[in-house]
Amino acid sequence: MLSGCLGSRTIPGSEPQAPAVMVDYYRTGGIAGFNDRLVIFDNGIALVSGKTTNSEIDLNKTDIDRIITLFDQAQFAKLEGNYSARPGSVDLIKYSIRYENKTVNTEDTAIPPLLKPVIAELNRIVGMGAGNEQPSLLPANLPR
Repeated sequence: MLSGCLGSRTIPGSEPQAPAVMVDYYRTGGIAGFNDRLVIFDNGIALVSGKTTNSEIDLNKTDIDRIITLFDQAQFAKLEGNYSARPGSVDLIKYSIRYENKTVNTEDTAIPPLLKPVIAELNRIVGMGAGNEQPSLLPANLPR
């Protein structure tokens, strides 16, 4: 009698697989005092949390493909693990990006040029979660 209320039946022994984390991104510091985290799952769900917001965004296949393209173009797997600003630098934003089991940490003024479009896109998605979407800073030749 209750089975009709539960929707479709599942096959015994086959549990749905939990989505995997595709990108885990932190942005902290700066004059604005950022403290943001973005987690993007391989199923397109993105969770954004910050000082004043927690939200969920559904990214479509085009969004996911764009993110993968940006990481590929940045040659993320070949980047060093840490890029630090010169000692004495103040009010810098620190970034931590984990993608495909590799983490890269960097700070304003030390961001590798190839990584800048990745950070711009991740910041845009964080802005979407905060309700203040920023225009994309991607080069015009990338798929949008």
